[in-house]
Amino acid sequence: MLTPHLKQPRLPRVPSSTYSSSILILRPYSSSSTPEPIKSLNTPRPPNPPSPPGLSNANFEESVLANDVSTFSKLPKEFGANQHLVIDQELKERLRSVLWQFNAPIRYAFAYGSGVFNQGGYAKDAKPMVDFIFGVTHAQHFHSLNIARHPEHYSGLRHLGSAAISFIQRGFGGKVYFNPYVEVNGMMIKYGVVSIDDLCDDLNGWETMYLAGRMQKPVKILRDEPRVRLANQINLISAVRTALLLLPEKFTEKELYETIAGLSYMGDARMHVAENPKKVENIVSAQLPKFRELYAPLVENLPNLTFQSTVPMQSTDAYASLHQDLDPARRAKMVARLPISFRTKIQTIFLKHYGMKYLPKEREGMRMFEERIVGDERLRTEIGRAVRKTVGWSSGVQTVKGLFSAGPIKSWRYVAEKVGKKTSTRKE
Repeated sequence: MLTPHLKQPRLPRVPSSTYSSSILILRPYSSSSTPEPIKSLNTPRPPNPPSPPGLSNANFEESVLANDVSTFSKLPKEFGANQHLVIDQELKERLRSVLWQFNAPIRYAFAYGSGVFNQGGYAKDAKPMVDFIFGVTHAQHFHSLNIARHPEHYSGLRHLGSAAISFIQRGFGGKVYFNPYVEVNGMMIKYGVVSIDDLCDDLNGWETMYLAGRMQKPVKILRDEPRVRLANQINLISAVRTALLLLPEKFTEKELYETIAGLSYMGDARMHVAENPKKVENIVSAQLPKFRELYAPLVENLPNLTFQSTVPMQSTDAYASLHQDLDPARRAKMVARLPISFRTKIQTIFLKHYGMKYLPKEREGMRMFEERIVGDERLRTEIGRAVRKTVGWSSGVQTVKGLFSAGPIKSWRYVAEKVGKKTSTRKE
C-alpha cells in the first residue's frame, strides 16, 4: 500500500501509436507506516525484486486482473494504443471543450459519427450534429447535478426527478439516455449517458451490442478510463473473430471492415426507415485509414490470419488482401472466445439443431461440439440471426425510449432529418 506521505506517480493516459507486446511488472510497496528516506539522484537504485507477471497484450482476455483494472498502472505500457485515433488538433480541442461545460462528473467520453469523422454521402459544407457518449460512475448522481445545471437539455421527464431518469436509462434498451439538439460552445450536439458498469458489460458480453457495436467503428476518445479501455480491446478482437466466421478463406481488408461495421446495423429498424442504405459502405470508404489504425495491430497478432499483400496506411483506393486458416480446431477456438452473451445465443441455436438439451460438461466434449458448429454450413446464417436478434431488440427499445427522453418536438425533428437524408441519397 502507498503511505500517506507518498503520492503514486501518474502514468500518461494517451499511449503512443506503437502496439507493444511487453508485460507489465507491478512494483510492491512497503506496508510500513514510515516512509523510506528520499535518496540522492546520484545514488543507484537497487534492482526491483521479481514479481509475478500481470496483464499483458498477449493474455488480456484471460488475465485474472481483468476484473480489477482500477488504474492505468495495471495495464501494460501502450495497451490499447490502437483505440486512440488521431484527428485534427483544432477539432479535438473543440470536442474536449464541450466536456468542461458539464459540472457533473464524466469518467469516460468519446465523440463519434459524421460530425467527427468524414462520412460519404454528406455535402462538404454540411454541419451534422456531433454525437457524444459520457460514461459515468453513478447515473442518478450525474442526472441530479446535470438537471440542476442544464434543465433545458432534458424533456419533460426531468420533472420526474433524477431517480426516474436513471431508471429509464439503465432499465431499457441499450442502457443509454440521450439528450439531442443541445447547443454547447456554438456546437450542436447529442449526448448519451451510460453507466461505466453497463458500458463494460456490453463491451465484454455483447448483451445488447448497442454501444459495443458503436465502438467497433472509429470513435475519438476524449477522456479515458482503464476498465473501459480493457473491455473495448476485448470488444474489438471479438468483432474481428465474428467477422472472420462470416467471411470466406480469402478476402480484402475492405470486406473485413465492412463486415465489422455492418454488425451493429444488422436488425436495426432504423436502417429500413431513416438511415442511408449505403451507410456501412460510406463509413468504411471514407474512414479506411482509421479502420486500419484501429484493427491492424489486432489482426497482426491473430495466428490464423495473415496479410497476403500490404498497402500504405493512409491509402484510400487500394486494399490489402488477407487469408484465414479454416482449420476446424482454430475456428472452434474463435467460437469459444466470442462474448459470453452472444456465444450463448449461438450455442442455444445449435443445441436445437442437433436435438441436444445441454452443453457438454467435459472440455473434450465441448471442443467437439464447437468444431461441429464451425463445420456446419448453417453457421454464417445463424451468426447473422443471433446478431439481428441482439441488435434488433436493443435498438428498437432504445428508439422508443428516445421518443420520451428527447420529447416529441426533438424526436420529430431527428426522424425528419434522417428520412430526408435517406430520400436525397436515393435521388442521387
